[in-house]
Amino acid sequence: MHPTLKKTIVKTFIQLLSDLKTEKQIETFLTDFFTEKEFETYTKRLAVAYWLKKGRDYENIQNNLKVSLKEINEVKKILSSPGLKLALKYLEAEEWANVWSERIKKIVK
Repeated sequence: MHPTLKKTIVKTFIQLLSDLKTEKQIETFLTDFFTEKEFETYTKRLAVAYWLKKGRDYENIQNNLKVSLKEINEVKKILSSPGLKLALKYLEAEEWANVWSERIKKIVK
């Protein structure tokens, strides 16, 4: 593929993702666009990264997510990449917000 065409296609895909406004729109697109296996692969990859960052051991990740050691090692190699670090930052912020939301609800009651 010509580099200019590739750049245009990537830019278009990224723009599409940024234009999707709701979780439902994003879910509909992703589950229709990716095969079930592709979608599972990518969501598991994110889960592996999250659990590695949280300090879970390989055996725990392997048993719970039903992934191979090879897959875990592949994710570990990219754990410090800027994109994955950004994604994990958002996941951790969401986790923190949920924890504090529950605590506040208990206090208010």
